[in-house]
Amino acid sequence: MKTLFVLEAIFLACFVLLSQVTAKNSEDIRCKCICPPYRDIEGQIYKQNVSLKDCNCLHVVEPMPVDGKDVEAYCLRCECKYEERSSGTIKFTIIMYLSILGLLLFYMVYLTLLEPMLKRRLFGHSQLIQSEDEVGDQQPFANAHNVLSRSHSRPNVLNKVEHAQQRWRRQVQEQRKSVFDRHVVLS
Repeated sequence: MKTLFVLEAIFLACFVLLSQVTAKNSEDIRCKCICPPYRDIEGQIYKQNVSLKDCNCLHVVEPMPVDGKDVEAYCLRCECKYEERSSGTIKFTIIMYLSILGLLLFYMVYLTLLEPMLKRRLFGHSQLIQSEDEVGDQQPFANAHNVLSRSHSRPNVLNKVEHAQQRWRRQVQEQRKSVFDRHVVLS
């Protein structure tokens, strides 16, 4: 329920940000002229917010570093490109990226902090404590399915999910044994 509310809030924020960018900003269009060195003048990059038809050296290069007849020779060496971007798309992409990153960080906090506390409360503290030499071959939650199947307080769907999770953990543990202990790669 809370997750649904958070997702709705994120999408609402994205919609508001995108609706504010309906008109083109002056930063969304520009003309960029790259002028190489000419005689004793260093190479420069000039940027101006001008229309596509005005995207040339005469309208973008200000102040003009040369005078008189050298203006045409200088402008012929400059390469001008009209650039257009969508700041709305950029904002939307950044918001989605940060939202997904936030969800992954929240899930990581859950896995590292809350899940062990919940498992400890459900299965008892004694099963979680193992010495370092026992950890290699045994799984700390190997009998989780048996405990959950005896418990009638949890719904059947959670039992199935927990069973699938334990089966996956056993498969991963078996693959680790095969690769690291027996040096056998599965094909």
